[in-house]
Amino acid sequence: MADEVDLILAAWARELPDVDVTPLGSLSRISRLAKHLDRARRDAFAAHELEVWEFDVLAALRRQGRPYVLSPGELIRATLSTSGTMTNRVNRLEARGLVIRQPNHDDRRGVLVKLTDEGRDRVQQALADLLAYERKVLAAIEPEEREELAVLLRRLLAPFERA
Repeated sequence: MADEVDLILAAWARELPDVDVTPLGSLSRISRLAKHLDRARRDAFAAHELEVWEFDVLAALRRQGRPYVLSPGELIRATLSTSGTMTNRVNRLEARGLVIRQPNHDDRRGVLVKLTDEGRDRVQQALADLLAYERKVLAAIEPEEREELAVLLRRLLAPFERA
């Protein structure tokens, strides 16, 4: 079963026969798959009136467990964003009633961000739709292959995450 990457590899092999383009075979497929998955995520989240970044922040809070509270710094680490970006995001989510700010009793200068019931419900519904889609995507490979794929991708991702 050939795909677009096979066509790209064949064209490079024809044009640059002395260049080893085999890394493109795996990494171009990962890149192209990521683009398709990003589109699907946007669609799943849009059905719940959420942007991708909104889902990321709300999901970080929801994963925390009750009482669904994190500091802005913890949210920055969880979502790979910056301080200024997170302030803007929390402002926008708070305006929509999806999170609230509350005082941080351990640090009088700081605040904590808490998921509201509306935020919790919305992120859970969006997650359910996303997981249904992702299960369909992964149905193309056997369960054992899914685990193997996760292990291999973890090995590729780990150096980036540590940096």
